[in-house]
Amino acid sequence: MPKITFGGRAYECGENKTVLECLTAQGVSVPSACHAGICQSCMMRAVKGRVPAVSQKGLKPTLVTRNYFLPCICYPSEDIEVAYSDEILQKYPAEVLSIERLNSEIVRVQLHPSQPIQYKPGQFIRLYKDDKTSRFYSLASFPQRDEDNIHIHVRKMPRGIVSGWVHDQLRSGDVVNISESAGECFYVPGYPDLGLLLIGTGCGLAPLYGIIQDALAQGHRGPIHLYHGSLNVGGLYLIEELKALTKTYPNFKYVPCISGAEVPPGFAAGTVLEVALADHADLSGWHVYLCGNPEMVSRAKQETFLAGASVNDIYADPFLPTTGSLSC
Repeated sequence: MPKITFGGRAYECGENKTVLECLTAQGVSVPSACHAGICQSCMMRAVKGRVPAVSQKGLKPTLVTRNYFLPCICYPSEDIEVAYSDEILQKYPAEVLSIERLNSEIVRVQLHPSQPIQYKPGQFIRLYKDDKTSRFYSLASFPQRDEDNIHIHVRKMPRGIVSGWVHDQLRSGDVVNISESAGECFYVPGYPDLGLLLIGTGCGLAPLYGIIQDALAQGHRGPIHLYHGSLNVGGLYLIEELKALTKTYPNFKYVPCISGAEVPPGFAAGTVLEVALADHADLSGWHVYLCGNPEMVSRAKQETFLAGASVNDIYADPFLPTTGSLSC
């Protein structure tokens, strides 16, 4: 069995065990969230030895060449020595400017970083509760409008360590640590006439809201159609803001979807994916953005592909609830 060396101690990695599973079983605290190679919060560096190429999937080439990898999807085939990778995610102090309730479960947190952060709307940052506890949250802000301030939407998760802290303890004037931006779910310029289909649930609206504003600001001419779904009206938010955008931009369409039994006038009945696909049977040439419930995102990736969207034109951020992780 291969051995994993960390902090001067060597541990045997059992058969069909990932590096993350090996280390956590030995009591080693490794920041992690999705356990699926998506959020990259568990990223580590191989100091000695080689890691399988699949464990570096999705990482920037500059990180791959420096032997960074994702331990949650790394099944080692040889002995390796690993170290934390926090030094590659630059931290910034940020002041909490405001915490605004958007619905019964979600708040919008406005932060002012100590220095401007370069980001694309729809990417995410890491919010640190302390040195060992953090979560990733998508950016709903838009640089041209919000200048140096950034916005995140935080849903209070059951037993959520970070989300509970944000909702119950964080206050305006507090100073927190955040990371630089990351993620590949953002508006891709250069295709101004293509259709954009955005499908989200819960606070999956956060990155989609940023992407929409970015696309409109860059003069996107093609149709931009947003479908936001919930079990009931109380689970939706920013309804009036989104309706206002439809009046300003003729190419923007907003469809709030209700999957529960009571569907008021002005709302579409059915799951967000059912409604969106009923309106878009052929997605050839469209760019598709999917954010929110992981089951919805997984299914939507398959069904939008079957509807004609290229796999390279489907951008997805599932919000995995294992530890109240990415963006929620």
